[in-house]
Amino acid sequence: MTRFVLGQNQYGKAENRVVKITRDGDTHHIKDLNVSVALSGDMEEVHRSGSNANVLPTDTTKNTVFAFAKEHGIESAEDLGVKLARHFVDNNEPIHRARIRIEEFGWERIETSKGGARFVGAEEIAHSFVRTGQETRVAEITYDGHGIQVLSGFKDLTVLNSTNSEFFGYLKDKYTTLKEDYDRILATTVSTWWRHNWDGVDSHAPDWDRSYHGVRKHALQAFAETYSYSLQQTLFEMGVRVLNSRDEVDEIRFSMPNKHHFRSDLSPFGIDNEAKDGAVYYAADRPYGLIEATILRDGAEQLIPVDMTNL
Repeated sequence: MTRFVLGQNQYGKAENRVVKITRDGDTHHIKDLNVSVALSGDMEEVHRSGSNANVLPTDTTKNTVFAFAKEHGIESAEDLGVKLARHFVDNNEPIHRARIRIEEFGWERIETSKGGARFVGAEEIAHSFVRTGQETRVAEITYDGHGIQVLSGFKDLTVLNSTNSEFFGYLKDKYTTLKEDYDRILATTVSTWWRHNWDGVDSHAPDWDRSYHGVRKHALQAFAETYSYSLQQTLFEMGVRVLNSRDEVDEIRFSMPNKHHFRSDLSPFGIDNEAKDGAVYYAADRPYGLIEATILRDGAEQLIPVDMTNL
């Protein structure tokens, strides 16, 4: 008789949209998260017989996310994720592993007029926000009852260098039509994850917000300051700059599509369109080159899944 084996499995409540307002007098602070919970463990029977004896309802995981946001506050996505992961594993015997994946959407205050126009009864306008249109911050926390793995990152951060980029000397065959370019636009949308070397056992946790902004700053500075001969080279320099500057990070992975900008051919109209004179480009939507790589400290183990950045 053929016996079938249950492979990897998990369950939970996905995309719990949590908005937490903290009031500091008339000044308000906002945290806007999308929290997904995935649990795994002793789940053989629920798959084979339908017995729910070891199943914590997904509705309970949803309720826990909102209750923790209220009871513990949201210092950072990573901090909330660590608390949730530990709770689900340490308080439910059949659950052996919890993975908490979080997206954080940024908001910034709306600057009010210098005239200070106010509605009746308000002393200050410090509660109005506009959603920031740059990257989405992400975090993934995994706990197995022993150690914690914390991945942080961001996605959808679009950057562009209008010069200091070339592309030449590449492999050519009979299907190659791309012309070499010695002064091109380099544009990409950065998605990245990095792995902290903190395991939740002995040392104090990093300052998650400070770490995040530090990684972001150094990655962007490397993008701006690297004279690029390929997007791969720029990506590598971004990773090296981060690892050189942030001791708490052991591994970082990037997914960076090449947002192609091609100079328009205006020669039929007798018009030169050279980069040195301020060229006109058309931005190609697709297809696009997709460059991905992981950069690690020497001796570090690669643990970030290769398919996490190109979703």
